[in-house]
Amino acid sequence: MSIPQSGSLFAQIETTHLVAGVDEAGRGPLAGPVTVAAVILDPMRPIAGLNDSKKLSEAKREALYPQIVEHALAWHIEFVEADEIDRLNILQATLAGMRRAVLALRPAALLARIDGNKIPTGMPCAAEALVGGDAIEPAIMAASILAKVARDRHMRELHARWPHYGFDRHMGYPTPAHLAALTEHGPCPQHRRSFAPVRNCLHD
Repeated sequence: MSIPQSGSLFAQIETTHLVAGVDEAGRGPLAGPVTVAAVILDPMRPIAGLNDSKKLSEAKREALYPQIVEHALAWHIEFVEADEIDRLNILQATLAGMRRAVLALRPAALLARIDGNKIPTGMPCAAEALVGGDAIEPAIMAASILAKVARDRHMRELHARWPHYGFDRHMGYPTPAHLAALTEHGPCPQHRRSFAPVRNCLHD
């Protein structure tokens, strides 16, 4: 089942509410995309239980995902694939994904609050970086949940195509089982060849 990439709720919106939270999932894995989400929450439709996705169980994240999609004023999920990561490097690819995610929001954000300490260039609105923002800003919490759930679902789809790597278990992270599969089979098209463990397993 494909994952919707964006959505919006058009209503009477006060412009002071058009603040987007932006976060990513998947910077550390050896395979699959880095996934970025941007979310503008609706202050009139609060969502209980938001938190940093890393502090929530899988079941809780899955339960919150449809609530965020339904209740947010706008949201967008952006996948930055392995080839772009290899071309730009993981930091620049992540920042490019953040910029594209915010650009895709309808209604457009007037301010983007980004988890971390860097702001992408070329942002379409004012932006501020918040270190640890996924623990203090609800819109960033919501973005972290969308990014994590969407990426995990995508990695399970990739597992169906390349089952011998175990993407459904480790989601592309460099676990011992994943590294062993890389050594045995070499990388698949979803592996990030600029990452040393993958590069070291390339077969001539």
